[in-house]
Amino acid sequence: MGESSNSHHNVAVRKRDALLHQPQHIDKVIKKQTSEEVKKNRIRVKASIDSARWLALQGAAFRAHDETLHSKNRGNFIELIDRFSYYNDEVKSTVLGNAPKNAKYTSSDIQKQILHVLAKKVRNKIFEEIGDSKFSIIVDEACDESKHEQMAIILLFVDSQGLIQERFFDVVHNLRGQDYDGASNMCGEWNGLKALFLKDHPQAYYVHCMAHRLQLALVAASKDVTAVHEFFIDLTHIVNAVNAYSKRHDQLEVVEAARIAQLVAGEEIAT
Repeated sequence: MGESSNSHHNVAVRKRDALLHQPQHIDKVIKKQTSEEVKKNRIRVKASIDSARWLALQGAAFRAHDETLHSKNRGNFIELIDRFSYYNDEVKSTVLGNAPKNAKYTSSDIQKQILHVLAKKVRNKIFEEIGDSKFSIIVDEACDESKHEQMAIILLFVDSQGLIQERFFDVVHNLRGQDYDGASNMCGEWNGLKALFLKDHPQAYYVHCMAHRLQLALVAASKDVTAVHEFFIDLTHIVNAVNAYSKRHDQLEVVEAARIAQLVAGEEIAT
């Protein structure tokens, strides 16, 4: 047998024991633990993806003001994941409080990454749908209450069946609104959006917003007509006064609904 631990017999005995106890090998144990962690991570990621997809479909907010453990409402995203855990023990054992601190997959960065991937897949689908067809890009922007500009991009095209289709493509959030002429920024000869498009695509055809063109024509025509000018000033004051309070807006809706009902009853208008 040999007294040395490195004798041929003792080496053969160790190899025999290792062969009979393979599940206890350190590499097997590490591999098993790694596989289990991968499985749990996939469950957590899937719960986050499903929550993001549902909230995006409904156009609902993701975050809350207070997302701490003691909050009664931690936001739609976390609350939806928590609701998933009520009906699935496997999900319950891996998400939120049962997840490691470095792999919860619920942070705002993770939410944005998931939405970015979903948006990219939707855009690729739109590209496939358009194919080689001619298309138009409709761009419009508006300022919100905080004076931030939001620019919407819509693609308009004719599909293979000859039907006109519109697809919402993207929304771009700009910096705080500046005082400038929106028309010149869109169709300016040197720095407007029109010039930037024609620089890369000379064959593109630019059409400025028809509603805005009509508005500019009306403003120019009404400057010399005092009655028309005063009418629009008064109209602006009325709209601002009504929109300032929701109660006034509701009262106006009630009056308008009663007026329409009266016209329908007198057969002056058709439903």
